[in-house]
Amino acid sequence: MTEHKNNFPEFYITAPQPCPYLPGRLERKLFTHLTRDKPRFLIDNLLKAGFRRSQNIAYMPYCDACSACVPVRILVDEFVQRRSLRRIARINSDLVATRMQPAPSSEQYALFRDYIDARHADGGMAEMSVLDYSLMVEDSVVETFVTEYRLRPDARGGGKSPLIAVSLCDRLSDGISMVYSFYDPSHAQRSLGTYMILDHVAYARAQGHPFVYLGYWIEGSRKMRYKNRFAPQERLTAKGWVRTDPQKSETRSEKSEAVRG
Repeated sequence: MTEHKNNFPEFYITAPQPCPYLPGRLERKLFTHLTRDKPRFLIDNLLKAGFRRSQNIAYMPYCDACSACVPVRILVDEFVQRRSLRRIARINSDLVATRMQPAPSSEQYALFRDYIDARHADGGMAEMSVLDYSLMVEDSVVETFVTEYRLRPDARGGGKSPLIAVSLCDRLSDGISMVYSFYDPSHAQRSLGTYMILDHVAYARAQGHPFVYLGYWIEGSRKMRYKNRFAPQERLTAKGWVRTDPQKSETRSEKSEAVRG
């Protein structure tokens, strides 16, 4: 009985703080520490049930009177690239993806700093040091891997091509959970954030995994609207994972607006 209690996670709740996604609201998180003495299946089930991992902490929103954050996962076998996504895939066909063990490098950190400074200078990760970045990559009790993206080397040239994007992911029993991705902000025309999701959907399909977990879709947050492009998908509700096609919903909404207008 004592061993069972020691293996069972203890949960904590953070104090309220300003929500980074919805202005004027406060957020709280429910979290637990992930340690190696916890059964692997238990940690796996937490991450499949709406918790997200940050180093060795699993957390989920626990906000008063707000349920805007909804876990979302792509249905890999049914996913079909629409025209705009096929265009992004073509633009990035000159990239080479290399999957590797989660080992941080100075090249990764330099790219991470460029990305944060350009896109999220006022965010919670703005003060991350080299050590903080290293812990984000390698401090994990689950099976984690890094994918580096580089331009395809010119046959006439030598050496390694510059690193332009990185994605940190976890392997779950039924899919891939995308933990954090970043890229060279000077390549904005490539839509690298979207491309990395496309690449991981293809990788999951090749590995026989049914799902790619994208974290939270947040109603009312423009930052999270890009997740609607990956359909069909499932969203976690009080009734469990529910299938939805947000693009069809948006199309119907746009048509209704046109009729009313």
